[in-house]
Amino acid sequence: MRYVALLRGIAPMNPNHRNEKLRGVLEGLGLRNVTSVISSGNVIFDADSGSAARLEAMIEAAWPERLGFTSTTILRSRDELERLIEADPFRGRDDAPSGHLNVTFLKHPPAVEVSLPFRPENGGYEITAVLERAVCSAVSATGAPTSDLMRWMERTYGRQITTRTWKTVHRIVARMA
Repeated sequence: MRYVALLRGIAPMNPNHRNEKLRGVLEGLGLRNVTSVISSGNVIFDADSGSAARLEAMIEAAWPERLGFTSTTILRSRDELERLIEADPFRGRDDAPSGHLNVTFLKHPPAVEVSLPFRPENGGYEITAVLERAVCSAVSATGAPTSDLMRWMERTYGRQITTRTWKTVHRIVARMA
C-alpha cells in the first residue's frame, strides 16, 4: 500500500526537519520506497497492508524518540488523494496570484458540519468542500490573510490538522504514481 505522511509544523531550516532525516526515520521503521515531496513534511512510503491508524501512530511516536520533536502526522493513501482530486472540490478553479487553493487534512472525521460554501463575514476565504477528512478552501489575495483561515480551521476542527496547497497535493499524487 502506498501512503503519504503529512506532517504538521515542519520548518526546513530546522536540521531535524530536513527531508533526509524524515526519510531516515521512516526507513528505520521498516517502511519501503521512502521519498519526499518538497521540504514541508510530505513523506511517501510503501507499507504492507495493515491499519493506516496503526502506521500513523507508529510514525508519530517516532519523531520525538528519533529526532526530538513532535508533529501531528496524518496518513493518506494514494487512492484517497486520487479520489479527492477526482472530486474537483474547487469546481475547476485554478491556483493563481489572485487566490490560492488549499487542502487542510484532518486527523479525525470532522465533528462539526459547515454549510457550504462557507464564507465568513470578514471575507478573504471560502470553504468549498469537506471530503474524506479534508477541508478545501480558496483564499483571496485581496481579502483577509491566510492566518485568519488557519485560526478558523483550528477553532473549528482542532489542532490535529495540516494544510497543503492544491498544487502540492497534485505533486504528491504524481510522485506516488
